[in-house]
Amino acid sequence: MNTEATPAVGIDLGTTFSMLARLDDKGRPITLVNAEGERSTPSVVRFDNEDVVVGREALKAMATEPVKVADCSKRDMGNRVYHKVINGKQYPPEVIGAFILNKLRLDATAQTGPFTKVVITVPAYFDEVRRKATQDAGYMAGFEVLDIINEPTSAAIAFGFHHGFTSEEKTDRSHRVMVYDLGGGTFDVTVMEIRGSNYITLATDGDVQLGGYDWDQRLVDLVADAFIRQHFSDPREDPVTAGRLWRECEDAKRTLSTRPKASVPCDYHGFSSRIEIQREQFEEATQDLLDRTRFTMTQALKAAGLQWTDLDRVLLTGGSTRMPMVRAMVRQIAGKEPDTSVAADEAVAHGAALRAGLLIDKSRGKAPAFQIRNVNSHSLGVVGIDPSTKRRRNGILIPRNTPIPVTTKRNFKTHKPNQRSILVEVVEGENP
Repeated sequence: MNTEATPAVGIDLGTTFSMLARLDDKGRPITLVNAEGERSTPSVVRFDNEDVVVGREALKAMATEPVKVADCSKRDMGNRVYHKVINGKQYPPEVIGAFILNKLRLDATAQTGPFTKVVITVPAYFDEVRRKATQDAGYMAGFEVLDIINEPTSAAIAFGFHHGFTSEEKTDRSHRVMVYDLGGGTFDVTVMEIRGSNYITLATDGDVQLGGYDWDQRLVDLVADAFIRQHFSDPREDPVTAGRLWRECEDAKRTLSTRPKASVPCDYHGFSSRIEIQREQFEEATQDLLDRTRFTMTQALKAAGLQWTDLDRVLLTGGSTRMPMVRAMVRQIAGKEPDTSVAADEAVAHGAALRAGLLIDKSRGKAPAFQIRNVNSHSLGVVGIDPSTKRRRNGILIPRNTPIPVTTKRNFKTHKPNQRSILVEVVEGENP
């Protein structure tokens, strides 16, 4: 079987944008453009009876037909249904994810020919239910999912490849890296040691409900509040106006990353205004969000048993790390310039493609170019009865941030002598 017959494909299934990368004939990761000629595809789906549209056109419809559009479905992964009713129907989030993945598959097939084997990325802080839902979305889209890989690990692999750590002549180099991954809807921090071609995760932490989406929401609120002060009318009350305002605020957020102020147009109930937002004003309104990421960084470093001076670099990935406030905070807390040497938007997909290449090579009996050692992001335990309180408790067997694979044991007693059967409930999480 030649490489062309089985291209190594990695997919970054993002909250706001998704991307597909493959390895070229020299083993280098490249991002494939979609049918619209763009590197990233908006993770937005428009349902219009039997007609389903994914990407840029669906994103445009958010400003005109918000009731027909599903966005940010990744945040609902693991839930039974997507949080919004669309055209009177409820969709499981993995079905929405499958439509996005199918669009990526069809667009890439036009350039590479048919393929099925892929590696899909997920936030490191996703639990098993969310990981399984992501895998199911891949199967529904017609893929054979070789692996589900953590996004920060994937970004670190791309970083290592970019700096030549995966090549044989540099196997003696050792780097301690913190990956700060702030995407559209999720946030992860992973502390890793890159020892030659070995990628060893030391600790991971995160927040699956924190991302650029939340910064957008604060900007929408700032503009809406200013509009209310001028016209005593709230543009967020109408879904179409709110959708249009959201898109304008997304653009304004990008403007504020490069300029000190941005102007946001808003029209509602016959009133029209251009609301000017200063960068300082935006940063003040989102300070608590940034503080949440700072706290998570500190916790992850503590779990790894390291000090800031022990880190060689802090690697930024995820489109939201382009905000100046993020870079200033990382610079201040870590005491070093953040590393932006890999493309913030593309690193995760590139790392996934490299992982796919490794798994395909392995299946053919070739020696792997690099190795990954991970940790579990959530504790695993068994439900037992506390002898003193007689209440059901989570008896943790494998604490979070334990290197995996791992074998462990703990003794439990039965309720009564000569008990004929037993129900073993395995649970995930820290709550007792």
